[in-house]
Amino acid sequence: MGSPGKKSMLELPLKVILTEDGASNFINHKKKLIRFRLADNLDEYGISLNKFSPQSIQSMLLLDYISKIEISMPEFVSSRQEVMDLSKIVVFSLLYKQFDRDIYMSIIQCDCVRKHNRANPAHLIDEKTKMSEKQLRAILVNKDAIIGRVRKEILDPVWASIRENKEYSIEEKNVYMLMTEKFMNRMSLMNWYIITLFHKAEGFSEMISAIRNLLSQYMEKSRVAEYISVMVMELALNNENTNIRKEAKSLYPAVDDINALVVDPEHRAKIVKELQKKRILVSVSWKLGGGSTSIGKQGRLQITLYNKDDEFQEVKENIEMKATADTNKKTLIDFYRDVPDGGTDLGLYYLSYLDDACKKVDVKFESLVNQFSASDLTVINLIFNF
Repeated sequence: MGSPGKKSMLELPLKVILTEDGASNFINHKKKLIRFRLADNLDEYGISLNKFSPQSIQSMLLLDYISKIEISMPEFVSSRQEVMDLSKIVVFSLLYKQFDRDIYMSIIQCDCVRKHNRANPAHLIDEKTKMSEKQLRAILVNKDAIIGRVRKEILDPVWASIRENKEYSIEEKNVYMLMTEKFMNRMSLMNWYIITLFHKAEGFSEMISAIRNLLSQYMEKSRVAEYISVMVMELALNNENTNIRKEAKSLYPAVDDINALVVDPEHRAKIVKELQKKRILVSVSWKLGGGSTSIGKQGRLQITLYNKDDEFQEVKENIEMKATADTNKKTLIDFYRDVPDGGTDLGLYYLSYLDDACKKVDVKFESLVNQFSASDLTVINLIFNF
């Protein structure tokens, strides 16, 4: 169990695809956008990063500036922790945003808000209510003391429950307490405006209780981030090993023991260098929802892994994919069971944990593998709805 962003800087070759709001922001700040050809053969605009702070990516995600992040590398094992950290940053960012939306929808259903709406039909507080950041900041400027008291009222019983839970280790207790604080820290000004507006109203305890319940739910949902990052890494490593073994057989046709060859650091480095030269890369992308305006899709995350050959193969595959309907679709479990390689049990092991973890916290999860018979392309999709 861990939280994202342990390192102050991460080094990965990111292609960051921007939303309309993100693109507008960068253009307004005189930043030139890059046109990318992504692993799915589509062209998109965004920015390229090779070294970045986790906080900067998370801030952009929370502002809905990013629609997709993609990395393509010949090998992932040397960047294992960075890739897992990136995956957790994406998942936690999505959870923070979804938590804030759920808080809003929950508190506007409270009796004290309903009573206000009946008495003030011209000033309704509902799902259509909009206020600018500037307005909200002006209203909340002298409300720090109230916000502090309400935060304490919400968090104290939650923290007491965590401390008393005998099933958690000391480390887990600390992580969960930090996690609840992080969720609270990322609540929007709009939610705090409503909370401070009704903090003296009759029935305000219902609002506090609703927030506490959601906080407990999302604390549990946060467990899924770790399982997802491990699953992504396991799939990337499987694809990497497939490519390395294939290239090793090509480079060293006379060698009988390929397994011993690919674990030798010197030979492995040479093989990886050859894969980079030939642009035989494994790609992973994280695609976030349908944007803040797509109803019902804000909590959606699609993680896709592509294993492809060089540019010639991409063109060939693109033509052949359109020319043939001979496409096999299966779940990830079926995919693992059908692959004869002996190391796939580990992937099933992680998948089982991920599937169970998602079911326990009401996160909808499905996996789909497309294998195109006209080419060697395998596309693995992991789809989550938080």
